[in-house]
Amino acid sequence: MKLSKLFTKTIKEAPKDETSKNAQLLIRAGFVDKVMAGVYTLLPLGYRVYKKIEQIIREEINAIGGQEIYMPTLQPKERWLLTKRWENMDDLFRFTSHYSKIEYALGPTHEEIVSPLVKKYASSYKDLPVYVYHIQNKFRDEKRAKSGILRGREFMMKDLYSFHVNDKDLDDYYEKAKQAYVRIFERCGIGSSTYITFASGGSFSKYSHEFQTITKAGEDLIYICDKCKIAINKEVLNDVENKCPECGNKELKEEKAVEVGNIFKLGNKYSEPFDYYYTDEKGEKKPVIMGCYGIGLQRLMGTVVETLSDDKGMIWSESIAPFKVHLLSLKQNEQAEKLYKNLEQAEIEVLYDDREEVSAGEKFADADLIGCPIRLVVSEKTLKEDSIEVKRRDSDEVKIIKLKKLITELTL
Repeated sequence: MKLSKLFTKTIKEAPKDETSKNAQLLIRAGFVDKVMAGVYTLLPLGYRVYKKIEQIIREEINAIGGQEIYMPTLQPKERWLLTKRWENMDDLFRFTSHYSKIEYALGPTHEEIVSPLVKKYASSYKDLPVYVYHIQNKFRDEKRAKSGILRGREFMMKDLYSFHVNDKDLDDYYEKAKQAYVRIFERCGIGSSTYITFASGGSFSKYSHEFQTITKAGEDLIYICDKCKIAINKEVLNDVENKCPECGNKELKEEKAVEVGNIFKLGNKYSEPFDYYYTDEKGEKKPVIMGCYGIGLQRLMGTVVETLSDDKGMIWSESIAPFKVHLLSLKQNEQAEKLYKNLEQAEIEVLYDDREEVSAGEKFADADLIGCPIRLVVSEKTLKEDSIEVKRRDSDEVKIIKLKKLITELTL
């Protein structure tokens, strides 16, 4: 893509109504646009990042047997009454149709939709287990929508639901989902700073698990066991007597963190209200056991920005960067245009700063702000040597590489 054709522009000053680093950088770089508190538009660069995160999640959930569906946002009040969440869920958006006068909810989650759905198709032990997921927009009436895209009122979420014949089957799949989450966060570039964190399990298991990423922007406190490389959240710290639930280590390190994912064992909490049972080998009715597994995609994107950035801008990992290469031409010439076309033909994603009216200093500043993994600079000096300047965003080292070797270097 040529920057001259991109309809969005970078801005020098951070918006005054945003205090979080992720929102400031994403807005300045032209990745998102704020509509109102907790609601953001994904712009072309931001949407490219979002789609790559979405695809990583899709690949890993498919790999553990997830079947992708798409459920509606609009949900009937009756189902929420059955689960007793119509009045008890404080961030549920509710409204009444102008025409039918029927009351609806805008879905913050989808247990009320997915349980009766799977019930229609899986009624025997032979039909189970079932794993279904979707990636869809959610609505939550947050009292304080803050922290940029880390906490929104409208956002995209991957929620996976699993249906089982017994606790053992759920436990086995729960571990598979846990490892899939580990791979997702590793592939997005924050694996080394993200910890499996013991959290309250509610009524159906001793623990649930959160995936918490260490960052100064964190809203949560976690306590890390360096021996096990796991953490405990503040809510359950006293329950485990201030020690690691895995090894008993009491030397725990307190850190601020952002929750980027969670997994729960639901038991029959959302199957029983819908009279969802299965028939076992003996012809007897047994309760269907459920698990759920969520990741907020904008929240994950914002956490990456909070974690992988510096005072100049964002530092995207190659797996989710909007483009692999940011090509800068310091003087318009045929060689830069030719290189751009060669990169595209080699299927190397490239953002080409071909703007004529912009100074070299502004181009360098924008490249650092946008944060693509590799910066290429074409100048008269390098062209005299049939070479190009190459610099990684996460390094200060600058290399001069012969043009004829560039494609090979970038595809290694």
